[in-house]
Amino acid sequence: MGIFVSPVFAQEVKNPSLIIETIEIPAKEFDTIQREASIVELDNIHAISWQVTIDNNLNYVNSEGNAVFRLYDTNSEDKFIEIGMGSKPEDKFWVAVQTPKEGYVVVHKDLERGWYPEAKSIASFTDRAGLTVNNGARIVVTNLDIGEFAIGSYSVYGKEGSTEPTAVNTGSLILEIMSGDPAKNIFALFPFYIAAGVGIIVGVLYITKKRS
Repeated sequence: MGIFVSPVFAQEVKNPSLIIETIEIPAKEFDTIQREASIVELDNIHAISWQVTIDNNLNYVNSEGNAVFRLYDTNSEDKFIEIGMGSKPEDKFWVAVQTPKEGYVVVHKDLERGWYPEAKSIASFTDRAGLTVNNGARIVVTNLDIGEFAIGSYSVYGKEGSTEPTAVNTGSLILEIMSGDPAKNIFALFPFYIAAGVGIIVGVLYITKKRS
């Protein structure tokens, strides 16, 4: 049985503030150290309420390698959210936040089975609820208060030092960013919430299969 969405409903769920932006970052961009990573401006500023869906399709060639990206607040490059994703078999995963007041703080770190290649990870934020991060199977950061945060740029890196081997050699990391003001029509954001739910279900099914 198919799913039918009437044209009338589709017209009613428009949100004039809704912005959707997709960024595909190739593996070669991660072949750099953190202090030399370039900060790339986005086409849009994502504020008030936003969600970043992370689809990691990178092929790791270094068992100790990491792929790390940072999302910067449009008002200050000293304020950012960092998410790191390590290679198999550990699949380590961490979330860190830097603010001018608190400095750099790791708010979550999992050294084993921290993220799931078969599922998408999701970072979401609202001015009222703060930052929440899902690793593809479960929520690992919940309603963290980081003040106002509007995404304006990003950077990526894969090395801590110049002598380290390359972390990844092929593939890409895809960031799908959606933002908007829910007050102008919260129903227009439903498709992405559904997508987030599907990603979590995929992760749960994968874990269940591995344990059976």
